[in-house]
Amino acid sequence: MNATTDQETEPVPITPEIDLDAYFQRIGYAGERTPTLETLRTIQRLHVATIPFENLNPLLGIPVLLDSDALQRKMIHGGRGGYCFEQNRLMSFVLQALGFRVRGLAARVLWNVPEGETKPITHQVLRVEVGEESYLVDVGFGGLSPTGPLLLELNTVQTTPHEPFRLIEPDDELVLQAYVKEGWKSLYRFTLREFLLPDYQVFSWYLCTHPTSYFTSSLAVARTIPDRRYGLRNTLLTTHRLGGESEQRELTSVAEFRTVLEEIFLLTLPETPQLAIELQRLIDEAAAAKRTA
Repeated sequence: MNATTDQETEPVPITPEIDLDAYFQRIGYAGERTPTLETLRTIQRLHVATIPFENLNPLLGIPVLLDSDALQRKMIHGGRGGYCFEQNRLMSFVLQALGFRVRGLAARVLWNVPEGETKPITHQVLRVEVGEESYLVDVGFGGLSPTGPLLLELNTVQTTPHEPFRLIEPDDELVLQAYVKEGWKSLYRFTLREFLLPDYQVFSWYLCTHPTSYFTSSLAVARTIPDRRYGLRNTLLTTHRLGGESEQRELTSVAEFRTVLEEIFLLTLPETPQLAIELQRLIDEAAAAKRTA
């Protein structure tokens, strides 16, 4: 069953200036610059391997800007990553410059949310047209970002370079699920309604300022390479190997933190004394939690 019957009007064209040469150098892409499925697959796989998911800006109280110039300064030229609104907006600019038709969508996260609890819309995904087919593209869901485009088709198990995914429709919204730990887990739910920059600015502002937002008090970093996924949640570094066991390691010093962020996640760290303060806070909180456990 096809899941693309809603909102079939043509998207409003957006033509931001994007430095494709610099972006392709950043992700290591040297292929064709044509709007084909193979181009999309390769760019998506390389993007999540080289531009990590990270929330250092909200954690450090640095504004998150979503315009094209700011995203390029930070994520292409500045050696940084970003969270979903930054990641998928940058991807949308790249794909549009290549001739893809792209719509921005928005989702409510279900991953690790208790059943029956409703979260606000806090996630951006993309609908990308390739020929006559529509695909879901998401390079901003952290440690479970799909590493390949997913056909917008219901109840079909779709392979990627990493986990299998599927789309289901339990009610009037689509739900993306990933097969992890020998079961299907729901990641988020969404519709095919198009969202625009002012919408994403509001959603992002909420994540950067709300007192209960995870991103203002905790650290989340993720990077996916061909044979593994790296994830950092506060002081806990996890390596998930494809078809193998997961390994975990506790970070116990600011110097160790910096080495992991620079060498495993390939980040150019912001030059602010607040970074060491926040990293030490996370270390102290983890140690206190162990003492009281």
